[in-house]
Amino acid sequence: MILFLSFAIPVEGNGQTEIKKGDSILGTKISEENFILINGVEQWVTIKGESTKPIILFLHGGPGSPLSPYSDKLYKDLEKDFIVVQWDQRGTGKTFGKYAPEELTPEYLKENPLSLDLMTNDGIELSEYLLKYLNKQKIILFGTSWGSVLGVKMASKRPELYHAYVGHSQIVNPTIDFDFYNRIYKMAERKNDKDALDILNTIGKPPYDRAKKVGQLIRIIKKYERMNSNPAPDNWFVLSSEYDNEKDNRNRSDGDDYSFVNYTGDTKLGVPSMSAGINLIQDNLDFKIPIYLIQGNEDILTPKDKTKKYFDKIKAPKKKYYLLPKTAHGFNLSVLETQYKIFKSIKTL
Repeated sequence: MILFLSFAIPVEGNGQTEIKKGDSILGTKISEENFILINGVEQWVTIKGESTKPIILFLHGGPGSPLSPYSDKLYKDLEKDFIVVQWDQRGTGKTFGKYAPEELTPEYLKENPLSLDLMTNDGIELSEYLLKYLNKQKIILFGTSWGSVLGVKMASKRPELYHAYVGHSQIVNPTIDFDFYNRIYKMAERKNDKDALDILNTIGKPPYDRAKKVGQLIRIIKKYERMNSNPAPDNWFVLSSEYDNEKDNRNRSDGDDYSFVNYTGDTKLGVPSMSAGINLIQDNLDFKIPIYLIQGNEDILTPKDKTKKYFDKIKAPKKKYYLLPKTAHGFNLSVLETQYKIFKSIKTL
């Protein structure tokens, strides 16, 4: 087993046949959970809400940190006004479990690479499927953390599919450089945090060629973010009962590791870095749809100076930037309230 640490919100088996659970369309209510063939791979998608309402496609973070096990806690109220679609991306959760190896080995990682282009194309094909299946013209696109990269790429490549893009904890250029490392180091010194300083001295200054070192740095960042922000309610990230079993739990954990290594790269394991090719301020500034960005004031991982600089350079028919106090990289009540406010404001007719 290879253990790393994803930086998104929370952190099935071989030969599994297609699962269809709770499929029902009663009146205008829709509640479906299926594997859907996307870009040659069966991927887990849940669709819940009012069939007459607009679609919101959620792009989770991580990569490898699905929202589907927590969606009922987070977004049940949204289902009155929208069709809420959660997607376990390639390499994540139940989608990873559909093709999971008996053990996550270096050989498996090397032979099964992920790429930003591949996953962007997955998202676009899923969008096309949803529009046809649900008989809609366009989708509201929401992406958080890693999902915010996918969201920008999908919206840039196929804007005609989407009403608007809403980004949370927007990744712009995720390079971990010396300035970033030095900022964390100074935080640890001010707090006289010996444990953090020991780790920072052990992993040394970037760039890093091992995913484990990136994970160790992110663990420190998460600790400091928690100190200065309002947390999510305790019951938000409790697994739904249908996802809380030995097989699903293992597949989420292994998928998280698998996706994180692909995101950061690891030279010893022979895995190239997806994050190395991300520079939105260079590649994705012109949009044909409205753009909304939600930013936590206490977010260290995707800090406000980067996201505001990116936002200011964006050209779009409409754009708005929401800076939330006492909010870090993850979700809290303020983030969900702002999401709902934005979703309700988007013109979908």
